Amino acid sequence: MPKSAADLIAEAKRRVREISAADARALHARGGGTVFLDVRDQPEVNLGKIPGALHVSRGTMEGKIEAVVPRDADVVIYCASGNRSALAADTLQQMGYERVASMAGGIKAWVEQGGDVE
Repeated sequence: MPKSAADLIAEAKRRVREISAADARALHARGGGTVFLDVRDQPEVNLGKIPGALHVSRGTMEGKIEAVVPRDADVVIYCASGNRSALAADTLQQMGYERVASMAGGIKAWVEQGGDVE
């Protein structure tokens, strides 16, 4: 039976760890080497991103990620609302990245909770 985008996103969210924007903000404030990975498209990133975040569009992530993020890194992935980041986290797990999380609610939740953007 064919699956919808909503089905694929729901399945990915069951397989990945999601963290809240508040928990992501606390990790960001602590520093310590967590990679914040923005998987939105460039026009979205141009409107603002989490300070220091690495940008790799979801559409090209599989081909570019290994060159910029080591497999043993702690990674928090975000997008606009938390759907593409869940799919991206699921993909990275399949690629052998074990310490990845998707930020629930995306940058929208980050901003709503007072998170900085650059």
